[in-house]
Amino acid sequence: MTDLPAIIAYQGVPGAYSHLSCRKAYPELEAKACHTFADAMFMVDSGKARFAMIPLENSTAGRVEEIYRLMPQTKLHIVGEHFEPVNHCLLAPKGSKISEITAVSSHPQALAQCYGNIAELGIEPIASLDTAGAAADLSVNPNNKGLAAIASSLAAELYDLNILRDNFQDKSGNTTRFMILARDSHMPELKPDVRFMTSIMFTVRNIPAALYKALGGFSTNGVNMLKLESYMASDTMTATSFHLDVEGHPYQESMKYALQELDFFAKEVRIMGTYPWHPFRLRDDQIIE
Repeated sequence: MTDLPAIIAYQGVPGAYSHLSCRKAYPELEAKACHTFADAMFMVDSGKARFAMIPLENSTAGRVEEIYRLMPQTKLHIVGEHFEPVNHCLLAPKGSKISEITAVSSHPQALAQCYGNIAELGIEPIASLDTAGAAADLSVNPNNKGLAAIASSLAAELYDLNILRDNFQDKSGNTTRFMILARDSHMPELKPDVRFMTSIMFTVRNIPAALYKALGGFSTNGVNMLKLESYMASDTMTATSFHLDVEGHPYQESMKYALQELDFFAKEVRIMGTYPWHPFRLRDDQIIE
């Protein structure tokens, strides 16, 4: 993996929350902006980037459905996860005052998450394609002191904008979970003091109670399932596939037995990756005993 370019790809405009996540997780790598998720994944698949930082779900907006349709089309592996708290900032050109702002531009989700504060200030929300793009557009029109943008602190840095108000979102706790994709698989060493996550994709067989039976092995062997998502695997709407996150390492005895049952009752089983829990999961209020 070290012979690959020191680049981590992400979807979006420089200053996006995906870009911020790249900086925090891999500050030593060059973050490369891509137009689409598929473009970012292809950079890794073709050896033009070492990793891709791809959002999987958000605590407010839910899952990023496009990713579940793209992943089966690649041979990439999940080698880690990253949790990024979303801290929206109210940005404006240098010299602007918050009392002068009459309108604010951002992605519709960001506008919704800041609705209360926007209403309190009595400013008009304007929908944009993305948060960082709104900041970039604002930077090329610095004379418009009545317009602001909602974006990340990194966007303020990159586009030389002032942060008029930090933590502009109505509620704290909004967090995005990213997965880190690589071309080569990496099975970490099993260590007793490390908590592991294993991500699996599979399709159930067309038999009664197939999903119940496929997942039964995790329950009977005491393996904790943390996430189960379903999605249509084809355009015919006849085959349903699943993404499953479980706490465990494939080398653990309990996981071996659980995976054996999954293999028996499911098909097209693919272990996407095994990786340590992100520190976000290890906070006192996140630990599940």
